[in-house]
Amino acid sequence: MPGELAARLEPIVAEAVSGAGFDLDALDVQQAGRRKLVKVVVDSDDGVGLDEVADISRAVSAALDENEQLIAGAYTLEVTSPGVDRPLTRPRHWRRSRFRLVRITPREGAEYVGRVGHAGEESVRVLVAGEIRDVPYADVAKAVIEIEFRQPPAEELKLLDQDASEHNAGEPEEDPK
Repeated sequence: MPGELAARLEPIVAEAVSGAGFDLDALDVQQAGRRKLVKVVVDSDDGVGLDEVADISRAVSAALDENEQLIAGAYTLEVTSPGVDRPLTRPRHWRRSRFRLVRITPREGAEYVGRVGHAGEESVRVLVAGEIRDVPYADVAKAVIEIEFRQPPAEELKLLDQDASEHNAGEPEEDPK
């Protein structure tokens, strides 16, 4: 039932979230006693601040209240941004992780760590041990951000910037969403 309800609510919630200028990353509905817990995960290329979470929460709450017949009862709304442990599953996740260190588990071969560069629609450029690789998303079984406590080395950022400039030469600008 909660999964079915989430599927019915998703277009309503997605419209409210996009109307506030953000992307709906995930929607989950769970039964919590007599109430339902509606968990909404939102993101954007520029991140999500606390004030923006409050704005989005008001917009989603209003949209859910307008469609109260779907929820049919009391609910608790939780709006949040994705944590750093969220797997990178979409091109926009990779774009938003530019210059971050990522642990990549390929569908075949050994796991490795690399720094994210230019992310296109089909693949991402990753700096691994001083070499830039083109990694097709289809070849990635799992990828998660590695927490760093220091600034990334300037040489690595420079290499990734140069590669992005060369890679983008002559290509039309991509839509960030």
